[in-house]
Amino acid sequence: MSDRIRVNIDPDIEDLIPGFLNNRRHDVEQIGAALIAGDFAKIRLLGHSMKGAGGGYGFDPITDYGGVLEQAALREDVPRIERALADLADYLARVEPVFD
Repeated sequence: MSDRIRVNIDPDIEDLIPGFLNNRRHDVEQIGAALIAGDFAKIRLLGHSMKGAGGGYGFDPITDYGGVLEQAALREDVPRIERALADLADYLARVEPVFD
């Protein structure tokens, strides 16, 4: 069993996927820094942005993680933010787009 997460993506947007995923990896870094700084407003904004974008590219889990991060930031729930951030980073490290 592979630890890769294969996601079928519309070939019409194939050229957009590397940039989208790199941007989400950058978001993970920004959220980590914002968490250290206690900047829950920034975490909420980044989570909200992910929530709105993931599904449009075929990455529903990114949408889900974005929603969790947004809500956890509103509650300033540091342990939940840390878990969601770790899960999102793991997902991004293992996701493998497949263009059929």
